[in-house]
Amino acid sequence: MVDGGRTIREGEGDPRPSRWRFPRIVAVVVTVVLLLTMLNPMSHPDVLVRPDPGDDAVALPLYDLLDRTGISRDGASNEGDLDGAGNSLSARTLAAAGWSPGGEVDILDTPMRLPVYGEGRPDHVLSDGQSLTLGEPTRLRSLTFLATGTRTDGTGADVRSVGSVVYADGGEYKFELVVPDWAAGPAGDAALTLPYANSATGFGLDVIGSVRLYARSVPLEPGREVDHVILPEVTDPDANLHVFSVGGRQADREWTGTWARATSGYTEVGPWQDQTLRLAVRSTTGGHKVRVRLDNTFASRPVTIGAVSLALRDTGARTRGAAIPLTFSGARGAVIPAGGRLASDPIDFLLPPSTELLVSIHLPDRVTAAPIHYASVDTNFTTAPGSGDRTLEREEEPFTGTVEQWPFLTGIEVMDGPGAVVTFGDSITDGVRSTRDAYARWPDVLSDRLRQRPDLSNLGVLNLGVAGNRVTTDGYPGEGVSTYANGVSLLHRAQRDVFAQNGVESVVVFAGINDLRWGASAEEVIAGLNRLARMARDHDVRIFVATLGPCEGGSRCTPGLERQRQRINAHLREQRLDPESPFTGVWDFDAVLRDPERPTRLRPEYDSGDHLHPGDEGLRAIAESVDLYELLGS
Repeated sequence: MVDGGRTIREGEGDPRPSRWRFPRIVAVVVTVVLLLTMLNPMSHPDVLVRPDPGDDAVALPLYDLLDRTGISRDGASNEGDLDGAGNSLSARTLAAAGWSPGGEVDILDTPMRLPVYGEGRPDHVLSDGQSLTLGEPTRLRSLTFLATGTRTDGTGADVRSVGSVVYADGGEYKFELVVPDWAAGPAGDAALTLPYANSATGFGLDVIGSVRLYARSVPLEPGREVDHVILPEVTDPDANLHVFSVGGRQADREWTGTWARATSGYTEVGPWQDQTLRLAVRSTTGGHKVRVRLDNTFASRPVTIGAVSLALRDTGARTRGAAIPLTFSGARGAVIPAGGRLASDPIDFLLPPSTELLVSIHLPDRVTAAPIHYASVDTNFTTAPGSGDRTLEREEEPFTGTVEQWPFLTGIEVMDGPGAVVTFGDSITDGVRSTRDAYARWPDVLSDRLRQRPDLSNLGVLNLGVAGNRVTTDGYPGEGVSTYANGVSLLHRAQRDVFAQNGVESVVVFAGINDLRWGASAEEVIAGLNRLARMARDHDVRIFVATLGPCEGGSRCTPGLERQRQRINAHLREQRLDPESPFTGVWDFDAVLRDPERPTRLRPEYDSGDHLHPGDEGLRAIAESVDLYELLGS
């Protein structure tokens, strides 16, 4: 044995005095314990144990890359430090939202596995070029990051980073990931807003305000297998990107939306308890396999769904034939976490285009607030509180109440459909002041036109209009129970309402008048429309934009607004002739709607009476002005 440069023969005792040997033994033991502690990240969350970011030879699953603790128990903030100032996410508020340790939340149509957080365990990775494997190479439509940003300079600015996706064929795709600051970023763009954070001085709203986690989707080529991901690198020394989960949206099955609505707010309802909602919808494209989507957008608490059924509609709340019970991973009911989505298991169901359906939802627990689409313009129904599960009821007698919104239900999809177009806008697209229950909105008429043309693809036409919506600024703030249900901005909801829709090939943007009515400039609206165009290009979605219709005599429609409207329309018309235009096409809805005798107002026969919204005839004129061949790209 060699020791300290001196050879010690086997069996020979150590010639040094015993008083020296004992401290040395203690020192060795302490050293070993310290080394073991450092190598165990669960016992020492502040120690970084990770592979060299520059070593792309080793790609590890996210669990093995977790190197930071940013979630702590209330009253034990020393367990975590997200922002470098002793503040951390509250484990209590996450659990209350239904985001349990190791659980799964579906966000942007992507299943996201949550970290097993708690008691100082590492729960996220400080993104810095690490190599991440998602398992065996697989084809994905998109990659979704659950992340948030922090800054040390106090500006609250977004955190910008660049990462890469490496395909199995050796190709590499670089992407930019922009994530807002956890405390200063907008709630309207968040996947989940928590009411407070923990800090070294305590917890609650008085310490630090609400904080947020964000979901960001990166579009991929679905025909290529992903080998691994290089996590984004942040070059700004004052910024950090914290990644809690990474998930892939599978490309193995082709779903297409046939009906959809956007969540426009989170408002007081009912209360509903142990009763059944029956919601009326109409398909736009057909299929042989069907599923429904339920969302708990903007919520702070999970909601329990007792049962759901789908049925053809007869009249009112009466079904035509038996209602079919739906399941969720084989179970009749499920729980939707706050901010999460729930898709039913597919069922065999022959669904023709333009067919009225009834979706029934049993809510066993007391619900006092819910995510809704406010301006339904269709009549929905409810049973009395305490009447139990009536989702399979064929008759309309138990449905004694009406509901003026669409709560929870955001989509119906068919398998192997022909693709879909999203109509993305405000109350004119939403159908405000059109005839109730008549399906007279301009997207409804557009769908009818496609159905009547057997020589053309009968696309799904998804109406994602929101009454009162704006391009650039939020109406509903994106958090809390509010009487305002005019939605977060188009820019904030585009990821969820357009690019996470299945089968979407095109989007039509018809919005901006509300921005002007609430003080935005023409330049701000144009900049917002251009941002939407860039987002569409990144997602390989064709984008059409429409000129703004006149509104003289309407609320807030001043001469100053008219000048701004004309500037926007002039710019958009110039885009039609510009080969470098970010838009696929420009549709002149203003020319369709304006009075030839007085172009600053609606044609009298198109005016619903408030001088802002077209009535049924005006909405029909909009739909009939659409060039179907241009829409289809043929």
